[in-house]
Amino acid sequence: MSLKIQAAKNVSATWLSLAVHAGVGFFLSPFILHRLGDDAFSLWVLVFSLTGYYGLLDLGIRASIVRYVAKFAATEDEEQLTKFLSTSLAFYVAIGLVVLLLTAVGFFYLPDLFHIPRNLLRTTRVLFLLGGAGIALSFPLSVFAAVLEGLQKFSWAQLSQIGVTLVRGALIVIALSQGGGLMAVGAITVAMNLLSYLVLTWMAFRAFPLQLALRHFDRQAFRKMLGYGSFAFLILIAERLRFQSDSVVIGAFLSSAAITFFSIGARLVEYSTYALRSMAQIFTPMSCQFAATRDFAHLRRMLIAGNRACALIVFPLAVVLLVLGKPLIEAWVGARYVSSYSVLAVLIVPRAIYVAQSTSTRILLGIGRHRMLAFVLLLEGGVNVILSMMLVRRFGIVGVAVGTAIPLTCTGLFFLPRHICRQLQIPLAAFLRQTYLLPLGLCIPLAGVLAALQHEFPVHSYGGLTLQVACGGAIYCAAFCLALFAVRPVNVNSWEALTQVLGHNQNAQSGGSSWAL
Repeated sequence: MSLKIQAAKNVSATWLSLAVHAGVGFFLSPFILHRLGDDAFSLWVLVFSLTGYYGLLDLGIRASIVRYVAKFAATEDEEQLTKFLSTSLAFYVAIGLVVLLLTAVGFFYLPDLFHIPRNLLRTTRVLFLLGGAGIALSFPLSVFAAVLEGLQKFSWAQLSQIGVTLVRGALIVIALSQGGGLMAVGAITVAMNLLSYLVLTWMAFRAFPLQLALRHFDRQAFRKMLGYGSFAFLILIAERLRFQSDSVVIGAFLSSAAITFFSIGARLVEYSTYALRSMAQIFTPMSCQFAATRDFAHLRRMLIAGNRACALIVFPLAVVLLVLGKPLIEAWVGARYVSSYSVLAVLIVPRAIYVAQSTSTRILLGIGRHRMLAFVLLLEGGVNVILSMMLVRRFGIVGVAVGTAIPLTCTGLFFLPRHICRQLQIPLAAFLRQTYLLPLGLCIPLAGVLAALQHEFPVHSYGGLTLQVACGGAIYCAAFCLALFAVRPVNVNSWEALTQVLGHNQNAQSGGSSWAL
């Protein structure tokens, strides 16, 4: 199968899975919120934010699994692959035991660290135990999910998750409708997460003849994985500090109920960027293969095409949320939570700038040049936490959002574009022009149309919002089509024109210079 077909297949499956996941999450969140109430919903968010920090114990090994599976599968070195996977599995079993120990200790200290209502303390503690146990079991199972990613079987994994997502959503609706509460939601979430890992494990054994045993544990393989994974581990720490520390800061300095108002705006931002970050996963094993064969022309082509595709999706989504964010929140969870728009407005632009460069970060990981990225993201995460704690008492949840937005903007604007261009030897100005000029230009008429419609015809329901988004989308698509057919004569094959708009065949635009794609 060609790389283009494989990439298209993986991206299509990923987007379908994410559409289902985002749709279920979007409509399920307000249902859970209104059934549980502000306090219980906030504690649900807080507990799963806390248990999410257990991912730091990964030490970057998962990223190593993806890289070395891609490498050894391409070279058909089954002996080395067996050593690396057996070593990874043994390591993750040990980490699972550590997670169980930390969860048992944390059970006793939750009320000392966070403002938890007395009537919900016992439930929160049990939910914390349940979440920790689920993550302890998922650690060794995640080896097989990484195997599928390294083999570029994204379509298998994503399509399987569609069924799991739909079943999870249905079970939560049934449980809450029958009088279930926070524990029911937590138990269903943990159980379905484990089920998804079991399905991926079965698929991994179907995709590749894995032979795993403790006797294949290899210290040298472990050192290699740590050598590559150490900087991926720093990135993992940074991700937790950048995007999962806000709920913890709010819970510690304000109240658990305030987490709800922050999470509503933050979740809309997350929904708008989640698809792009997941789609970009396919570029890690692909770039690893290109780097192994020293095919830097394909790497540069993939960089521009991937980032431009990301920008063409995330920029208009950011415009829609900025213009229609207030009526969207009102229709989604109710007028009481419209104040959450301020969090959305602060976070959406810097997050869109960073996510539009998702291909850059994945390529850096794939080619093993992510050391500087790790240090910068870790610095950003530290600054995020410090600024958030400084601003939260005076400005509340908006201060926390500002504390996240400032360092994120600096990384997205001043570091990442320059760094990736230096690594792949691409002129910065040409990279920015070819990658982002078109997506930014297409957003201007979209923003104008949506702003005019909202001013003349204010809406407060899904029906009105859908109509306005459809009008804006029609303008955006029309502008895109004009750009699509402007790059070549009218009689050109439409697929060739599309690939040029998305970043391919750049020699014609760059005069055939040595770096051009």
